[in-house]
Amino acid sequence: MKHLSVFLFLFLMVSKVTFAQKNAAEKKADADSSGVVSSALLPTVAPLLLFDEDKEKEEKKEKKKNARKNIWFGVKTMKGYTRRTIRGQEYLEFFNYTDADRQPNPYIRDVYWFDTKEKAIRTEGFTPGQGYLLHGPYERMVNETVVESGMFYYGMKHKTWMVFDDRSVLQDKAHFSEGWPRESKITYFNETSKSVEKIIPIQYGLEEGNYFHFYENQQVAVTGEYKYGEKVGLWTEYWDTKNTKAIRKREIQYQEAPYTKNFRPYIRAEWDKEGNLVYRRD
Repeated sequence: MKHLSVFLFLFLMVSKVTFAQKNAAEKKADADSSGVVSSALLPTVAPLLLFDEDKEKEEKKEKKKNARKNIWFGVKTMKGYTRRTIRGQEYLEFFNYTDADRQPNPYIRDVYWFDTKEKAIRTEGFTPGQGYLLHGPYERMVNETVVESGMFYYGMKHKTWMVFDDRSVLQDKAHFSEGWPRESKITYFNETSKSVEKIIPIQYGLEEGNYFHFYENQQVAVTGEYKYGEKVGLWTEYWDTKNTKAIRKREIQYQEAPYTKNFRPYIRAEWDKEGNLVYRRD
């Protein structure tokens, strides 16, 4: 009787594990069963990356006039700060934010927002009502020394950003235009209409950020991410549906972290033009 009880116990445990594994496999299959996905980029008009120097000169004139009123880029803002102590060092962030009803730019990888519940600045998962997009000047301090300063435009890094060491010596300077590094490369199907073909984010001479390739009708054809000049994560190709809906064509898995040794990219899944799954690597 004792042996029978042990057998039944082991049988139930194995059955439970098998059932859980089956459920996990079914969930994975469900996620890939249809190539039709909800995409903030569809229907879309590709962004115009026109770094306007005349516009910047006008903004400089307005900056001094409006700074005392907390008006940045024509938008009334509020001031905020975060404070935390780690291993005896005090970390402070001073920033401005806006309650303007505006969705983050879906083309930009890092969109900064103030999480009012956690009293922290985040770069992912922004949802209106749970926080506010940073907009205006930003400073990060360690023990009363400014170690980073810059400007935000609706959550995106904008203009000149500088990083200092603990003795206020400049360590780095980067330039952005509404979230895009100023070194970014853009190719066009049509130079006159500025119909974008590819956007390659470049920072410090290396690819860094979200990559986009478009069809000539400006529907997104390929999306992916670069880190330190290396392709990382999941790269997705889309069928050309004339901007009616987003249907995945193929997903290619690259290394999760740059410079990972002995990693070979592989096709994770493929779908036909109707969004039916035709291949998946388990």
